[in-house]
Amino acid sequence: MKTVYDVQQLLKKYGIFIYIGERIADLELMEEEVRQLFESQLIEPKDYQMAILILRQTVQTLKKSDS
Repeated sequence: MKTVYDVQQLLKKYGIFIYIGERIADLELMEEEVRQLFESQLIEPKDYQMAILILRQTVQTLKKSDS
């Protein structure tokens, strides 16, 4: 898993499709869904960690570019 697209594909495996239209809100909602999948023991710890890292880095990059 290397990109936000990869995280979207992971969520798609579980029937989770996220599109609010506001990119940062989409990423934050994806993070919450990934967390719930992990807490439900549906995804491996390494997949959880990588997905969270990718999502948080992307949010930080977007927030920096808005400034």
